[in-house]
Amino acid sequence: MWSNPHRLVPRLPVDLLFVDDFTVDQTGRTVTCPAGVTRNLSRTGWVTFKSACRGCPLRERCTTRAVGKTLKVHQHDAVLRAARQAARKPEWHNEYRQYRPMVERAIAWLTRSNRKLRYHGVNNNDQWLHHRAAALNLRRLINLGLDHTRTNWVIA
Repeated sequence: MWSNPHRLVPRLPVDLLFVDDFTVDQTGRTVTCPAGVTRNLSRTGWVTFKSACRGCPLRERCTTRAVGKTLKVHQHDAVLRAARQAARKPEWHNEYRQYRPMVERAIAWLTRSNRKLRYHGVNNNDQWLHHRAAALNLRRLINLGLDHTRTNWVIA
């Protein structure tokens, strides 16, 4: 009998600290942790808190690594933070629920029976993908009521 693999996953504290709990100053190239410790960003966007984590009262919520907390700050960190902040609003969730099923369905149509490339070479596969997408778009428009009059196309 198989054991439950989820049982082996260690339980993490519910009130974990995430990247948004850290204050990033892009102009000063610094990151401040929730405990108030400030470290400099490396040229590549990494910051490590190493020794500052040793006696930190928030360590249990922040990291399980023996060497301390390490963060990678993305070059578009401010935009990503704003997007995550917007995603916490109920209006965003309502809009997401409205459009997500159609997007997922379109991706499913595109990839159905097409998990592997059919042709050799980037150009041939790119052409195939564009034709497949165009065909799916045309099918969708026809289902929405696309019709051709003598002079132009209209959606009923």
